[in-house]
Amino acid sequence: MSWLEELDASLAVTTYQVGKLVLLGRSNGRLTTSERSFRRAMGVSTDGQTLWLATAYQVWRMEHQFDNNARASGYDRLFVPRIAYTTGDLDLHDIAIDTSGQPLFVATLFNCLGTVSTEQSFEQVWRPPFISGLAAEDRCHLNGLAMVDGEPRFVTLCYQSDINRAWKSHRMHGGELWSTTADEPIVTGLSMPHSPRWHDGRLWLLNSGTGYLGSVDLERGEFQPVAFVPGYARGLAFVDHYAIVGLSRPREQNKFGGLALDDELAKRGMTSYTGLAIVDLVSGETVHTLEIQGRIAELYDVAVLRGIKRPAALGLTPESLRYNVWADADGSRRHWRRTPKKK
Repeated sequence: MSWLEELDASLAVTTYQVGKLVLLGRSNGRLTTSERSFRRAMGVSTDGQTLWLATAYQVWRMEHQFDNNARASGYDRLFVPRIAYTTGDLDLHDIAIDTSGQPLFVATLFNCLGTVSTEQSFEQVWRPPFISGLAAEDRCHLNGLAMVDGEPRFVTLCYQSDINRAWKSHRMHGGELWSTTADEPIVTGLSMPHSPRWHDGRLWLLNSGTGYLGSVDLERGEFQPVAFVPGYARGLAFVDHYAIVGLSRPREQNKFGGLALDDELAKRGMTSYTGLAIVDLVSGETVHTLEIQGRIAELYDVAVLRGIKRPAALGLTPESLRYNVWADADGSRRHWRRTPKKK
């Protein structure tokens, strides 16, 4: 919590396993949480005013709304669901915002990048040249998206294949980082890479199958490990010279088990956990951790809310959506909160 206080930030975390958007903040010296249910919550992206969330079959746009009751309770952000684009099941992964304010997302089942559409389920934006056509087959497990200056520049995938689910037999060394502008791989030989992100003039990613966070030498086409984190790493965000890494517990007999990560954990005498690791990029040391206990075993994404102390969100319950109304009135934004009538 002191780390969030020092950097004046809060965090948004998603867990698809139990379908939650979790907002982590601080109040009176303690860590606070606000969680809302969204089925298969995956990629999340926010500028502090608008929050985009990829879910099982919809992309949600949520907007911060002024709320006196929320402020009185110590919240300085309240994200309200405003627009839902129904995409159908695309196996959505990462989501980001382009220069026009539109969302771009990874449609993993369809092996492409896409955006929302008012006329169809989604609009294709880019796909790897080795994918012969648009099809509902997870052929390469395209999963991660890195934006540079508001444009899609890099993606991660688990294996270069045009055959349905062939990537599952190449989890150890089949992963690749691709350039969307050059239409070619930059780094090969990765293990289940995820979460490419551009930060401070460098490209970073998680080589999830090995447990390493690292940067990419774009000229040499090399992944350069910076820090080992004890878990299956997905979800990466930055504050200054710190990286926030989302961790899940590896499990046998699923896509997380049987990777080099297992051997590395055993060699170091470490056990994995579900939660967050805060890595100092200068020293490569993990300086803070947050372990999530209970039924949550897997995280997917993490985003930073700068300058925000304690965020919250409304969920999709009828009471939340029906009895809260915001509108401009006499030159200012007003909020009306009604109390449901008793039957």
